[in-house]
Amino acid sequence: AHSKSLLVLENYIGGKFVPCSSYIDSYNPSTGDVYCKVPDSGKEEVEAAVKAAKAAFPIWSSKSPLERSQILNKLADLIEHDLEAFAQAESKDQGKTITFARTVDIPRAVYNFRFFASSTLHHTTECTEMATMGCVHYTFRAPVGIAGLISPWNLPLYLLTWKIAPAIACGNTVIAKPSEMTSVTTWMMCRLLEKAGVPHGVVNVVFGTGSKAGEALVCHPDVPLISFTGSTLTAQRIMEKSAPHCKRLSLELGGKNPAIIFDDADLTQCIPTTLRSSFANQGEICLCTSRIFVQRGIYSEFLKRFVTEAKKWKVGDPSDPTVDVGALISKEHLEKVKSYVKKAQAEGASILCGEGVDSLALPTGNQKGYFMLPTIITEVKDESRCMQEEIFGPVTCVVPFDTEEEVIKRANNVKYGLAATVWSRNVGRVHRVAQRLQSGLVWTNCWLVRDLNLPFGGMKASGIGREGAKDSYEFFTEVKTITIKH
Repeated sequence: AHSKSLLVLENYIGGKFVPCSSYIDSYNPSTGDVYCKVPDSGKEEVEAAVKAAKAAFPIWSSKSPLERSQILNKLADLIEHDLEAFAQAESKDQGKTITFARTVDIPRAVYNFRFFASSTLHHTTECTEMATMGCVHYTFRAPVGIAGLISPWNLPLYLLTWKIAPAIACGNTVIAKPSEMTSVTTWMMCRLLEKAGVPHGVVNVVFGTGSKAGEALVCHPDVPLISFTGSTLTAQRIMEKSAPHCKRLSLELGGKNPAIIFDDADLTQCIPTTLRSSFANQGEICLCTSRIFVQRGIYSEFLKRFVTEAKKWKVGDPSDPTVDVGALISKEHLEKVKSYVKKAQAEGASILCGEGVDSLALPTGNQKGYFMLPTIITEVKDESRCMQEEIFGPVTCVVPFDTEEEVIKRANNVKYGLAATVWSRNVGRVHRVAQRLQSGLVWTNCWLVRDLNLPFGGMKASGIGREGAKDSYEFFTEVKTITIKH
């Protein structure tokens, strides 16, 4: 009887829900139980989606930006209307707290559609004149065609809509592949597409694994563009598989993000924000802080206050509104994150709170869930794997530094370059340091304050390309230069 109550997802292709021949189990991370069945799609399903996306392209791309904009706004309204149901599903499927899903994930997914519905109406093209030649040149932008969109499990609907919205606003049709671990909210969105007025075949969703469904999408010769958010390793594979087809790629990858806290930092702001930047969403955000450099003068005070406050974070049932930290995505991921703490211990680091130090009391129903306490590590060398590799869990390392020059060098001494935070009251220092950090985003005296108008993305192993109002428009359109002699 239990298996009958499981949610069974279906692919959404050409405006219809289509069953699949085989399925994957998806777990509820907070209980360790199977929560739903996700299609295990491959070449066949991707082929069907390509056919549908191709057929829909002429109609969708010839609509005016305003018509497309109205449909995006309608979809935003429909998701917002069901915000609570979406938040509940995201929390249950991903393990994040209901509070985070309700205040961050779903509102941002709604805003992604509203933002691109508006921004796409305001782009202008360029024109130059060559009077002596009697020529006028201008640029013209057209949609690229079918966009392949592959999104991760940490912010499922939030990051997928950040791709779908600009792609369809620009007149492309899309094939989306969310993570097989967190597919439910995408499937719920598909149920609203028709009502929003999205024509059949404009948005197609193929559920499944990266190695099967993702690979089929990336290798398909009729999908000229791939936007991917996920691991650097997978991105390398995407680049290899795309090379023979010369696809255009936007890759948003991992981070090993530093926070640099100078001795004139306002700790009343800095400590709560740095706790959030370390442990929000269980530390499962590519923008999370995992290396905290504190100037020696305030190092011991910072550490004492930081640990005291971290111990107050409540770990437990994600549906409990008083909980701060939910469950990690999977059993394997939890083991991986814990293994980093063991490595640090073996190297002689100190674990000041959390994993292996404090005991974790869980409600009865959550004993088999994938939970971990916020963990703070000190006495760790810059060369340590804990300081070099992305852990992607509620673990952060705190180390002292002496000079501005030294800390910039140490902060840049990793393969990643996604985000950084700088804490100081000295405005000159803030600018100097921000400009020298190898990082696509630098927040000073704050964290995760995003203006969607501005470019988002990383340097080095953190990715290729940028997305944001203008950047997404440029990525999701093909530019043509036209010269007219009169």
